[in-house]
Amino acid sequence: MILAAQTSHGFLSPTGVEIAFLLVGLVTLGAALVTVTTRQLVHAALWLVVALGGLAVEYLLLTAEFIAWVQVLIYVGSVVVLLLFGLMLTKAPIGRSPDADSGNRPVAVAVALAAAAALVWVVLDAFRTTWIDLDGPAQGSTQVSGEILFRHWVLPFEALSVLLLAALVGAIVLSRKKNGEEG
Repeated sequence: MILAAQTSHGFLSPTGVEIAFLLVGLVTLGAALVTVTTRQLVHAALWLVVALGGLAVEYLLLTAEFIAWVQVLIYVGSVVVLLLFGLMLTKAPIGRSPDADSGNRPVAVAVALAAAAALVWVVLDAFRTTWIDLDGPAQGSTQVSGEILFRHWVLPFEALSVLLLAALVGAIVLSRKKNGEEG
């Protein structure tokens, strides 16, 4: 009896966090599939909120609180709201839109499956022998994330910010009206 209590849990005896992680992952996957398969744009945006919120819950279950809050504030809070405002301001059709389906669904499914298989292969190959140190500081904590970001990823982070600034300036230049144009 004592021997059984001292052994660690294995693959066939998951913990509550692992079960919750799996269930939330399935809900997130389902929401993502509905997001890309629905024909109503507003419904797709709302299902995107569910999918991104599910990712935030997954980060919380992985004890990455900072990353979870960034996910909620930036993606769920900003990107989806911007997407909904864009839909409303451009007067996109609210209901079903026959223009939204190009008829290339089989090709899109094949490309999506090939991309998913490639991503799974790359991730499994890259992290096959990597183990998380559970005795050290939490990997998703603000301190660890800040150290990794500002020690190893400063240059790509700054290059991305310059790229986004150039895209913003380009969008402003393209949207400016010429002197004789009416708007």
